[in-house]
Amino acid sequence: MKWKDFSKLIKFRLTFLVVFSASVTFLIGSKANASTHGVINWKHWGMLIIGGFLVTAAANCFNEIIEKDLDKLMKRTKDRPIPAGHMTTGQALILGLIMALAGTYLLGSLNLTAGLLSVFSILFYAFAYTPLKRLSPIAVFVGAIPGALAPFIGYVAGYGTVDQIALIVFGIQFVWQFPHFWAIAWVLDDDYKLAGFRLLPTGKRDLGSAIITFISTLIMLPVSLLPTIYHYGGYWVGGVSLVCSLLFLYLGLMLLIKRDIKSAQRLMFGSFFYLPVVQLMFLFDFLGK
Repeated sequence: MKWKDFSKLIKFRLTFLVVFSASVTFLIGSKANASTHGVINWKHWGMLIIGGFLVTAAANCFNEIIEKDLDKLMKRTKDRPIPAGHMTTGQALILGLIMALAGTYLLGSLNLTAGLLSVFSILFYAFAYTPLKRLSPIAVFVGAIPGALAPFIGYVAGYGTVDQIALIVFGIQFVWQFPHFWAIAWVLDDDYKLAGFRLLPTGKRDLGSAIITFISTLIMLPVSLLPTIYHYGGYWVGGVSLVCSLLFLYLGLMLLIKRDIKSAQRLMFGSFFYLPVVQLMFLFDFLGK
């Protein structure tokens, strides 16, 4: 099997972003952990990265197995290994199961809660979010849950249990996913329709979808300030989060005004920068304490 095919099977870029979020929040959780006096266990950090990568890759693998016939219909996905005939469904299934078991074992070795949540995220993403994509725009809400579990799992693995910070990092990534995915859905709506996917809020590129997407960027503003509001982050975190949220809000407003693909692309690319910047600022604040 070629790396190119494996990369497409596990959606490498998406998997990388998910693992990045988890690795950042693991470090935050480790610094917040009073029982270890804020000392970071780098071996556990490595286990978190590998385990998180395998679990996310497995979920994406199962997603592609389920959607193999639909992937053939879309220009964006027809060259994936299964629809392109470079890999059989059986081969992908065995690979997915191995990655799921290995990843869950590693995360469970760090923390039982992290292990259980990893199993839940795989099942929820593959067997709830995936089939819902053709039935209702509510799929984006359902998919945002396992998507936001990555930083939650990372923090819990580092901190040892669930606390208010864990809920905050979950909330930030949960809300962020709505403008992120709706921007992608706006750009790829024509391609998605070939497979019958309904991911825009109203099911199409219209004023209603633009309004709801803009509202999601508006909600992002107070949510991103939660670390500062609850005194877990300093003014630098709050200031950077505020600036990023205002820029994100501006991009959402431009989509509302223009309602074109170019504006949606700008919002989509803006979302790629928004989340890591906010998470890294939160991390740097903790490292500086």
